[in-house]
Amino acid sequence: MFRTKRSGLVRRLWRSRAPVDGDGEADARTRGPGGCCMGKSSKVSKSGAASEAELKSLTYSVLKRIKEKQLEALLQAVESRGGARSPCLLLPSKVDTKLGQHSYPLPLLLYKVFRWPELRHSSELKRLYCCESYGKSNPELVCCNPHHMSRLCEPESPPPPYSRYPMDFLKPPAHSCSYAVLFPFLADSPDSVPASTETGGINYSAPGGLSDSQAHQEECAHWCVVAYWEEKTRVGRLYSVQEPSLDIFYDLPQGNGFCLGQLSSDNKSQLVEKVRSKIGYGIQLTREQDGVWVYNRSCYPIFIKSATLDNPDSRTLLVHKVFPGFSVKAFDYEKAGSLQRPNDHEFSQQPRTGFTVQISFVKGWGQCYTRQFISSCPCWLEVIFNSR
Repeated sequence: MFRTKRSGLVRRLWRSRAPVDGDGEADARTRGPGGCCMGKSSKVSKSGAASEAELKSLTYSVLKRIKEKQLEALLQAVESRGGARSPCLLLPSKVDTKLGQHSYPLPLLLYKVFRWPELRHSSELKRLYCCESYGKSNPELVCCNPHHMSRLCEPESPPPPYSRYPMDFLKPPAHSCSYAVLFPFLADSPDSVPASTETGGINYSAPGGLSDSQAHQEECAHWCVVAYWEEKTRVGRLYSVQEPSLDIFYDLPQGNGFCLGQLSSDNKSQLVEKVRSKIGYGIQLTREQDGVWVYNRSCYPIFIKSATLDNPDSRTLLVHKVFPGFSVKAFDYEKAGSLQRPNDHEFSQQPRTGFTVQISFVKGWGQCYTRQFISSCPCWLEVIFNSR
């Protein structure tokens, strides 16, 4: 009976593997964090079928050596595409597996099978903060849960910067004073204060949904605040972040954080509603030792603009496209503190530009788009960091 259950789990896991194209590869740019393909799959060639059979045999032999409870946890992670909380899958770190003429460490094999078939080296990966192995060095055991990992996205490597365009400046309505309350030093530059329209925001699914005045009072307690916008209108209150990691999502099977789906919005635009429905698992915002990282958990790209992502000598800020399953260090405290751009209009007009990150879901903005300003994007976030 136990052997039958184990075999059933192994079969379900194999059926849930990340799909590949005709050459046995998968394009990470068209794939969600759980291997969900957003394009049409190709027919598998004969050579691909042969390697597929070899991969299946190897995967079965590996999975059959894993404990049943671990198989159940792995299946939960794979089938939910990382949406459900799953424990670490601790396996021997020094076991190598041979596939054709290539030898892969056991963790790398599982990452290839269940998330990124095109993955070639562990240096392309970054361990997520939620993983118990994060920041630890265990010579014997390592977590092999593929949804405790992300693909590393460096500014100097693909995905490349998507477009180049200066930050837009929006004049606030006459009654708007939220940013002046939270950051009084912005009041001297009225053209730099984003338009803000309160829509009677509610408390979110986790502690942290604060009014602007409350956020100001607790400024010392939090490391950043998050504002959610739909086009030129801010929806809900500022969200104060105190925990090291925050999930920002529209629909997540399990988890706490900033749930955009619970906000009350009066925007009836079809495009806004369409993009809102695609936010899905959203992003994970994590403060780590070297800065703040953004992990794209959704099935669609996100677009990020941050002063610390760019070359300090560049004249304008770039908009970076981050594909599903990728992580990028969106903010660097040391770089932000030393930024000086006397010839940059953004920095001269907006003192907090170096401590602000803008993130748009699904839709980008800039010179390559009809949307030249982020305020034209359907759904986007503004993340404002404390200096430390």
